[in-house]
Amino acid sequence: MSDGHAVGTDRVVVALDVGGTGMKCALVRPDGVAVHTERHSTDAARGPAAVVGTILDVAEGLAGKARADGLTPVALGIAVPGVVDEARGVAVWSANVGFRDVPLRDLAVARLGLPTALGHDVRAGGLAEARLGAGRGTGHVLFVAIGTGIAAAHVVDGTAAVGAHGAAGEIGHILVRPGGPRCGCGRPGCLEAVASASAIGRRYVELAGGTPAEPVTAAEVAERAAAGEPLAGRVWQEAVEALADGLASGQALFDVSTIVLGGGLAQAGHRLLDPLRTALHERMTFHREPRLVAAALGDEAGCLGAALLALDAAGVRDHQEKR
Repeated sequence: MSDGHAVGTDRVVVALDVGGTGMKCALVRPDGVAVHTERHSTDAARGPAAVVGTILDVAEGLAGKARADGLTPVALGIAVPGVVDEARGVAVWSANVGFRDVPLRDLAVARLGLPTALGHDVRAGGLAEARLGAGRGTGHVLFVAIGTGIAAAHVVDGTAAVGAHGAAGEIGHILVRPGGPRCGCGRPGCLEAVASASAIGRRYVELAGGTPAEPVTAAEVAERAAAGEPLAGRVWQEAVEALADGLASGQALFDVSTIVLGGGLAQAGHRLLDPLRTALHERMTFHREPRLVAAALGDEAGCLGAALLALDAAGVRDHQEKR
């Protein structure tokens, strides 16, 4: 990790990736390299006002840390979950953090006096993977995060599409199994209700005759499937087929060169990627088949993406995608 004092590296941005449980925070140079990292508890149960206070306190502390180390903080980037109005800088709604119409960008500018960008956590992660990670140099990237839910970011030439209402990328709510399990959104058969990590574990327990009090994780299902257990193999294959349907729809819509899989389920590695590549290949007709790869930045992607948003807000870009 650099000490930040080399010529041309004195500018940094403050970056925060806010989740329901914790915040990943960093000081990041224009070339996308973090020179200092921290982690803090979100403790969302305290309520949204307390969470906002913590975000501002942590950001202010990081800016002070930068100055104490002889660095110049030039902007702040914050990534949050839920529905985000990036143009207005408002956290519209988040079940995980409890936000409802929080003008987080204005609050941050008032506290720190720095140009501030507010972004969606998955879009920020996709931005980082496209410009710094597994999709670097490919131009058109679809980043798909598969965890408790499924969401995506469509990144073209280093910019993530936001959508008219801040809700672009909800690939988890593509209908893949009409009449299937009911999704948290209320509709049966969404991709998220069939192939998210939580859905895989839930489906296995249901077919095994267990109860919700006896949870099984998607990772355990993958391990049991690899060991040859028929039930686990069936559940895993169902999820892979549904994911392939969802990704094929995404490819028909966006025609990307690379699909990057992130989130907890992607940690299954070749157990997921190998059968998913085969299933996706079988669904391609006249569409060009995208390269399907695992994310490279792990749980740091959201924080690095928040840094990229801050750098863009400050008009500072160091061609990270070419690194």
